[in-house]
Amino acid sequence: METDASIIKTENLNLWYAEKQALVDITMKVKRNMVTALIGPSGCGKSTLIRTFNRMNDLIDDCRVEGKLLIDNEDINRPGTDVVAIRKKIGMVFQKPNPFPKSVYENVAYGPRIHGVREKKDLDRIVKKSLHDAALWNEVKDRLHEPATGLSGGQQQRLCIARCLAVEPEIILMDEPCSALDPIATAKIENLIDVLKKDYTVVIVTHNMQQAARVSDFTGFMYLGKLIEFGETTQIFENPREELTANYVTGRFG
Repeated sequence: METDASIIKTENLNLWYAEKQALVDITMKVKRNMVTALIGPSGCGKSTLIRTFNRMNDLIDDCRVEGKLLIDNEDINRPGTDVVAIRKKIGMVFQKPNPFPKSVYENVAYGPRIHGVREKKDLDRIVKKSLHDAALWNEVKDRLHEPATGLSGGQQQRLCIARCLAVEPEIILMDEPCSALDPIATAKIENLIDVLKKDYTVVIVTHNMQQAARVSDFTGFMYLGKLIEFGETTQIFENPREELTANYVTGRFG
């Protein structure tokens, strides 16, 4: 039997906020240990789509989802699904760094503590590994017990990535993770994404098409809630099949 390398699969996925339809018949597959970028103009549904993957839209009143959404072949919208377990498996990094008003150490230890890790030596190991994997350890190892809010913006964003890694997710969702960062901090996050895909599946929403071209293996172009085109990143940027995609990636509209 042919093995399917997809970790996320959607089929005719639709979403409404009250009467407004935000996603229209989205069918796509996200491959394991790859970086998938979602591009498209503001308000086209990119963030809404990735928020369906870990059921963040549950937090919004009057939100209704129809269609199939499988994570590791499990329908995550079926009744009785453990949403906490889903959010452990699928971490999320937001547009603006949002460290907790705690120390660097406590930011990273927070998730493992919630999931039952109590031993100091285990927490120490997780914190060190997570900060190391987020390419931050060398910069903060002497500042672990200082407030995380004292870090630079780029460091705070990598701390949020470390916090996400600490609960050992399989998938990391990134919603415009560099939009509040300068070019040097952005380059560090992009390099980190390249390293992370060895162990994780990454889905990134970005307005920056150069960034999508640099970091992703696959790209989906969205417009007005629809997935207009999805394919390998080189094909989307160099040989798009749809006129709308071609117009967007060449800057003729956006």
